[in-house]
Amino acid sequence: MSNPSDHDVKVLNGLIETTIDSADGYAEAAKDADSTRFTATFQSRATERKQVASALQQQVRALGGKPDDDGTVLASAHRMFVNLRKSISSGDTAVVDEVERGEDHIKHKFEDALKDNDVTTATRSVISSAYASVKAGHDQMRDLKHALHNKA
Repeated sequence: MSNPSDHDVKVLNGLIETTIDSADGYAEAAKDADSTRFTATFQSRATERKQVASALQQQVRALGGKPDDDGTVLASAHRMFVNLRKSISSGDTAVVDEVERGEDHIKHKFEDALKDNDVTTATRSVISSAYASVKAGHDQMRDLKHALHNKA
């Protein structure tokens, strides 16, 4: 029988990777945005996601595990694709669309982790706290995307 903290570490490390991917994605979006308004928003979200990743890493350490400190290979490939597509179609709407798509992904990852009945109460509490931040970011980007598309 495996140790419950081993499962928690695995779940948390998966969330850490996704959260680092999100922070990196926001940093890229900040560079790609035409509008300084969006640049500031994306930079702020990148910083917030780094803080979320740090809190998750702290929980992994508390469980005696080694926290991941890198994103996924898939995200790097996705960013290359986004950069290629961005060179074809530019503008803040395209950047916001990509960011919002990433937000859907991270939100679902956190929701799946919250549904995991095998994580301990302490870990669920850390995930739930991080999820509040992730959900706020998701909702902000969703609303921004809809506002941009309704203007067009």
